[in-house]
Amino acid sequence: MQATKHIKRRLRKVVLSVVLLAMAVVFLFPLILAVTNSFMSEKEIENSYSMVTSSNSGQKDSTLSGKYANIKFIPDMVTIKQYYTALIKRTQFLIKFWNSLIIVVPIILGQILVSSMAAYAFAKLEFVFRDKLFFTYIIIMMMPFQVTLVPNYIMADKLGLVGSYSSIILPGIFGTFGVFLMRQFMMYIPDAYVESAKVDGASQLRIFFSIILPTSKTGLAALAILVFIDNWNMVEQPLIFLQDVNMHPLSTYLSSINSGEMGIAFAASIIYMLPMLLIFLYGENYLVEGIQLSGLKG
Repeated sequence: MQATKHIKRRLRKVVLSVVLLAMAVVFLFPLILAVTNSFMSEKEIENSYSMVTSSNSGQKDSTLSGKYANIKFIPDMVTIKQYYTALIKRTQFLIKFWNSLIIVVPIILGQILVSSMAAYAFAKLEFVFRDKLFFTYIIIMMMPFQVTLVPNYIMADKLGLVGSYSSIILPGIFGTFGVFLMRQFMMYIPDAYVESAKVDGASQLRIFFSIILPTSKTGLAALAILVFIDNWNMVEQPLIFLQDVNMHPLSTYLSSINSGEMGIAFAASIIYMLPMLLIFLYGENYLVEGIQLSGLKG
């Protein structure tokens, strides 16, 4: 009887492992395809995806009727010409890369400071309407992004910020999710730490910078990773707030690549994904631990 239960338990583990492996392969399929295709020549990609390029360009070829794209994972001849074109020959790629950094870095730094200070107030301070105000934060956080986009534009227009990076950076700094995440994290910091500091005569700022922030390093790291990924992928804000195309970030660059340059599109996509992938791999432990300690569950 015991042996039968052991066999069933192992069988369930094997089946679960196979299912999870199959799901991982499905999710990784587009990434693997993009990486391998980024090292193919333009001609090879054109031959493999002639059905796709023809439909995108509006051309109709009777000889291609009933045929499908020939998906290839191994290039006939490896080339890095697409990477050279994207990084060296086309200066707008690097320009838009730096534009992305100009937008994203201030948002990360600003949101870490603002969210952590607001979260400290909601978690450790007593003031009138504290819980009701935090509930308002949650309601705003649950709203679709498009709901707050129009009010943000109206406010930026009134302040004369439309057309500048400030119209994107300022709303990003005062995002609500960071306050929610850090507040949940700080709720687990013992109140005894704060009370002891108060007895020693420490001010609220001293308590915040000397006790709360050092104790919240994991949560701050998780917040920084999430904010980076969210704002690195922004598309709507630059298109609406920035009329000058030269000021657009890298996230809007891929849509401007011609359909006949799929090799460059693959290479640009890989380069675009690298910062997010590296940051995620480096900070995976911080992200998982920070979310777990904050009490959030997926």
